[in-house]
Amino acid sequence: MVRIKRGNVARKRRKKILSMASGYRGAHSVLFRVANQQVMKALRYSYIGRKQKKRIFRKLWITRINAASRLNGLSYSRLMNQLKKSNIDLNRKMLSQIAILDSATFKQIIDAT
Repeated sequence: MVRIKRGNVARKRRKKILSMASGYRGAHSVLFRVANQQVMKALRYSYIGRKQKKRIFRKLWITRINAASRLNGLSYSRLMNQLKKSNIDLNRKMLSQIAILDSATFKQIIDAT
């Protein structure tokens, strides 16, 4: 059987991994084997991070809404319950933005419930 040389294909594959690893410290950006391991790990972390980002932001919005609603004499859970009962459909992201940027409007929303 004839031997197949993988010169171009192998170089291209290694170059792709090393370019993804550029910016890593020490051997992690220079040696292919180590760089390959680090790139794999980084890709796993980035996948997990995309899921965690959603959780972290929701947690932040809830904290902000809670703080603003307590200034108006209402707990977060009671506020959300009243909003749901009075059919005010504002998501947590928008509520937190209103609470931060326009406290008068937030007060009006609470009074409307």
